[in-house]
Amino acid sequence: MDGSEEEIYSIMFTSLKHPVRRKILRMLNDKPMTFMEIADHIGVSSSNLTYHLENLGELIYKMENGRYKLSSFGRATVSAMKGVEETPEIEPKRRIKLSFRWKTIFAVLLATVILLSAFTAVQFNTLNQLSVAQSRLEAQNQQLLSWGVNTNKVAGLLQDVAQIDTSKYTVKLLDNILQYRSEIDVIEEILKYSLSSGQSTIDAEFRFRDNHFFLYELRLKYDSQLYTKKQADGIGILQTAKNTLEAYKTYSGDEYIDEMGLLLDTVNQTENIVVTSGNLKLQITLKGEIAEFFWLYTENDINFNAKCLRMVFQDRVLLTLMDGYFFFTVGSTDLNLNEQQAVVAARDYIKTLTWFIDGEQTSGFSSKGDPVYIELFPHPRGDSLALVPYWYVELPLDKTYPGGINRVAVGIFADNGEAADVQMLSG
Repeated sequence: MDGSEEEIYSIMFTSLKHPVRRKILRMLNDKPMTFMEIADHIGVSSSNLTYHLENLGELIYKMENGRYKLSSFGRATVSAMKGVEETPEIEPKRRIKLSFRWKTIFAVLLATVILLSAFTAVQFNTLNQLSVAQSRLEAQNQQLLSWGVNTNKVAGLLQDVAQIDTSKYTVKLLDNILQYRSEIDVIEEILKYSLSSGQSTIDAEFRFRDNHFFLYELRLKYDSQLYTKKQADGIGILQTAKNTLEAYKTYSGDEYIDEMGLLLDTVNQTENIVVTSGNLKLQITLKGEIAEFFWLYTENDINFNAKCLRMVFQDRVLLTLMDGYFFFTVGSTDLNLNEQQAVVAARDYIKTLTWFIDGEQTSGFSSKGDPVYIELFPHPRGDSLALVPYWYVELPLDKTYPGGINRVAVGIFADNGEAADVQMLSG
């Protein structure tokens, strides 16, 4: 194996270790996307996304129109991901330590998969009809029910929370994936639908983690006709957000949404604003017809962005709803390294670093000048879902190496100074 091939395999395995990078690869496998489209879908800061895109290396490339696309190695990586995620039954030697509860769940699911193998995917006319004739629809959609997701959970969110008038559409189930996410120890269900009306089609995706709603995305295709339920005349985006949050509270039943609603009630006019109450912060961002409402946990002046609830509207239509507030916990709020100390720790670490560049083992790195970028954002450590304060430090190198490498990014955990997620950068 030559050096370039070895480097590509190294990038592939490094990328597959991080859930955000895996998600980027999956999205680009569907279609090329711009930087802002990717950022909107995964809900991370621009600097964080830049870091992840550069980590993907040769797996992606940027086209002349500014959109990112998978390379041939990227497509191969996605194929490898699918082989692992979608066919766990062909890996009998893989041993995952699961609790008795999960073993029971998988035993039941295995039995249902055997039964479902005799049936083709079931199409249904409208989600509205599902809620009206539940007994008949349960028979027609036994596949969906057998996988553990009640059709009412999909229909309820689409109709009651997103306010989509499904009676105007023919609704088709495109994909139904159940996978065990070993890196976060959860069962994730992914459901994809198309909603067609005449020549117009829109796509909707739903994700549930351990049977709890996690993500909804509505993807509008060019010239697609979107039918929503009639709203009161003159209602603005602020009231639309309040109504949506209240509907989501009824849908999910999570108590923390009450606190989010109280915080939103303190906002009296539609504007770009940041308000905080206790450990909850709300950021409202308006840009043209796009409006984002972003609630996140904050403590000790640290914003735990991953522990959040995010709603994105376009012309008052809910396009994205993501709820990671229930999913992540706070592992530490200890900020034992300030910004300057994190930079010093990163400079010291790269002096000990050995890296393969252009197929050759290289060491003796040194940084000069001010940091290119530095940001504090909480990050899971290892396989835990507990968020820990973390500095992302990007340093200029004292010289340019083969391949145009002239920068290095180092992650420094702010509670103990541990270095993680090192990556060489170019450009």
